[in-house]
Amino acid sequence: MISVVIADDQTMVRQSFRAVLDAQHDIRVVGEAADGNAAVALCTELEPDVVLMDVRMPDLDGLEATRRIVAGLPEVRVLILTTFDIDEYVFGGLRAGASGFLLKDSPLDDLVTAVRVVSAGNALFAPTITRRLIGEFTRAHAPAHAGRSSVAELTARETEVLRLVARGLSNAEIAEALVIAEQTAKSHVSRVFAKLGVRDRAQAVVVAYEAGLVVPGNS
Repeated sequence: MISVVIADDQTMVRQSFRAVLDAQHDIRVVGEAADGNAAVALCTELEPDVVLMDVRMPDLDGLEATRRIVAGLPEVRVLILTTFDIDEYVFGGLRAGASGFLLKDSPLDDLVTAVRVVSAGNALFAPTITRRLIGEFTRAHAPAHAGRSSVAELTARETEVLRLVARGLSNAEIAEALVIAEQTAKSHVSRVFAKLGVRDRAQAVVVAYEAGLVVPGNS
């Protein structure tokens, strides 16, 4: 059973999400929070599998709440809820340790899928949206190349794999692009994560963009 905490300052949003998620056979909402401080306290108490985290909340915003939750509870997966017109919040959420994000106007069925995907450790739900959002952010904010030193340890093939991960490709799509077996692609991705010291695709994307390995707008 996937346990979920919903953090959003709008009561109707929390109730709507709870109704949809509680109707699933494998998901259970264990708590709700109306602000960032309450979200951190609730997660510390309940240690849920997934947190649905709104960005704009009183007292403590969703980004800082995400940082605190991930720092204290690294096994908890945070799914940022956002809108397309606040790109910097998405990128900030990934840097804070979020495992992915979902547009708030997405169909409710997508919410259910996102919770399952993130809970399984497969970060970055909707990779095509990932490319758009981070791409828009990095057009306005040039990469600081802070990730150069970490990617220097990668082989040429691993660097290529990281670029494909940052563009939102799944293991199967990476295998197809490189004409290799899917299991081989999965092994490459795992080695890249290990060398970079990241836990999932979300953090790998941030490293790739900060290292300048991916140029926004290029396919």
